[in-house]
Amino acid sequence: MTQSDAPEKVLPTPRRLDPEDAQRALEEVQECLRRQQLVEDLVHRQEQSDTKGRLVEDLVHRQHEAELTTLVNNLHPADIAFILESLPKAQRQTVWRLVDPTHDADVLLEVEDWVRESLIEAMDRQDLVAATGNMDADEIADLAPDLPPDVVAEVQKGLTDEERAQLLEAMGYPEDSVGAIMDFEMVRVREDVTLEVVLRYLRRLHELPDHTDQIFVVDRQDKLQGVLPISTLLVSEPESEVRPVMNTDYLALNPLDSDADAASAFERYDLVSAPVTDDQGRLIGRVTIADVVDVIREDSQEQALSRAGLQEEDIFAPVASALRNRAPWLLFNLCTAATASFVASRFEDTVSHIVILAFLMSIVAGIGGNSGNQTMTMIIRALAVGRITGRNIWQLVKREMLVTLMVGLCGSVVAALFAWGISDSISIALVMMAAMVCNMLVGASFGVMVPMLRARFGKDPAMGSSVLLTFATDSLGFFIFLGLATLFLV
Repeated sequence: MTQSDAPEKVLPTPRRLDPEDAQRALEEVQECLRRQQLVEDLVHRQEQSDTKGRLVEDLVHRQHEAELTTLVNNLHPADIAFILESLPKAQRQTVWRLVDPTHDADVLLEVEDWVRESLIEAMDRQDLVAATGNMDADEIADLAPDLPPDVVAEVQKGLTDEERAQLLEAMGYPEDSVGAIMDFEMVRVREDVTLEVVLRYLRRLHELPDHTDQIFVVDRQDKLQGVLPISTLLVSEPESEVRPVMNTDYLALNPLDSDADAASAFERYDLVSAPVTDDQGRLIGRVTIADVVDVIREDSQEQALSRAGLQEEDIFAPVASALRNRAPWLLFNLCTAATASFVASRFEDTVSHIVILAFLMSIVAGIGGNSGNQTMTMIIRALAVGRITGRNIWQLVKREMLVTLMVGLCGSVVAALFAWGISDSISIALVMMAAMVCNMLVGASFGVMVPMLRARFGKDPAMGSSVLLTFATDSLGFFIFLGLATLFLV
């Protein structure tokens, strides 16, 4: 985007929208873009001189551009990001060019990774340097993987020595670690000063860092000694020293800890912020609830996609890109479905003698899959929050099998009554009942084993889990049901 040489204009204060208002803003943007495209198409079809047509088109284009500019720049950066994520790439670039440069940095930090890449591609080097120049070191580190190396190098030149060291430190931590999400902006004081001194120091600051609920107390070597909650600071006598009123019972994170573990700690202890210390106990940063919410949201999205064998992608990505993302697991699913059909075909004589079995076996497979999905969801959730250990895994397996058995016995009675009703055969009803219980136990077994084995080998427990479960419950469900029917009915 091109920086304007005109005097700096005062933009309206961006308003934060609730989800419904953001949806309406998206619809307004889409309608404006539709009208703009419609008028441009009409102008091109008119039988008039090229010069006149271009003038009319230019006038209409400027009117719609002014309307879009006003609409978009009146929004909060988070809502601008939502709109950009909801538009096809061509329209996204059109709207992005109209976003005021003062919002660029905030929008880049808000959008999803797959959108950020396309936005950065549309910006020239000067705009990228300007957008990232006013960011904090931790924010630049978040964007660094998507920025051209020469832009990162240029931005580093404008940082202080301390900021440059913080940036290099943040970029050196693994992607899913506490160090990658920690914030370097925080308030620290010494333990031998009075609360009055602390209050005077805070009043000299322009503003407190976001989500500051506690002040960190350090010694001369920056080793963390305790935390001073803001609430304690406000209600204590100003003449008191920090040492007797600070809390020494606090949770400190290590920069190499998993961000998922940090999120679990925030959820468990209702934290707003937490200090990050190195192996020597020196305070190097902090993690806030805002960072943790982002981690929880991203993990939730990844799990939902992984269970279907998908990776995050642009919903308007080219067809070739979508095929590369979706085809592997779909082809695998085709193989598993073919295997299930092959199993069923081995019992062709049984099905030809008792045709009603062809209508009932899908029930056995479907109920087994649903039962396994329930168990698998519980296991994946327990793995995500760290509740499964070597000491409780077998207890958990036995519990899930018992629950599945009890539910299966109850459900199989209903299924047996249904089978009896449409076949008028007690034998078919009993076979249906036994097969349904057995396949539900198969589903529960695979619901436990698949995520546990993938986690054991360092893989995402949710990746493709539903596909693998469906393979097991379909193939073994057909085998159990038709096998029992062959033994007892033919």
